Amino acid sequence: MRRLLEELLVAFQFLTRLPLARVPYQPDSLSRSAKFFPLVGLAIGAVVSVLQQILTSHLNRALLALLLLTFLVLVTGGFHEDGLADTADAFGGGWNREQVLTILRDSRIGSYGGIALVLSLLARFLLLSILPANRFTALVVSAHVLCRWTALPLSYFLPPARPDDGQGARVALRISSVSLITGTLLSFAIVFYLMREGFWIPVLVAIMISALSGLYYFRRIGGVTGDCFGATNQLTEIAVYLCGVWNA
Repeated sequence: MRRLLEELLVAFQFLTRLPLARVPYQPDSLSRSAKFFPLVGLAIGAVVSVLQQILTSHLNRALLALLLLTFLVLVTGGFHEDGLADTADAFGGGWNREQVLTILRDSRIGSYGGIALVLSLLARFLLLSILPANRFTALVVSAHVLCRWTALPLSYFLPPARPDDGQGARVALRISSVSLITGTLLSFAIVFYLMREGFWIPVLVAIMISALSGLYYFRRIGGVTGDCFGATNQLTEIAVYLCGVWNA
């Protein structure tokens, strides 16, 4: 039980900027904690839902969406946004594997990254502002559970693009079958509880984005990096929100 609690704590430490107690570092700490990534999404989505319920009668929907989006960026330290921007710069500006990996190491944001970041923030702002009120909690929590779940199949099936460097090397091909199955069942159970008969739509969307982005990463650079995880995370979050407003 203590080991599971430590793994859960590592998952929160890695994916958020919450001031939590530190646990002793082990080489496999991150890969063992990955099965709890969806629970981090559950917690973050739940807080967003509570904020929405408290503030919805005091703010118009646009201001509320801006506040919620600000919270999401702050609680993660822009972690996933940074991954999206770096990935867009690298795959947009790199012509071959070596160029892509070189750009991924560059912390500066270029044109492609800036455009991707603006579009991501704008899309989430607009979608959060128009999500159906009666399905807001279900959609937001499902989005944050599933977007963090995507790291599990990407890590399990793909090798690290840089075997000896970066966050990708700490989890890619290091996720056990038990962790993949545990995290997947946990994620899908949460979404089913929230969405009921419509749960298969966001789940299918998340699976498709994971598969297509993973195939693209593998074809371009032979694996994944930490930034790739962030990019797929952002795409999945947006896509699940979109499911909620499609023909709403």
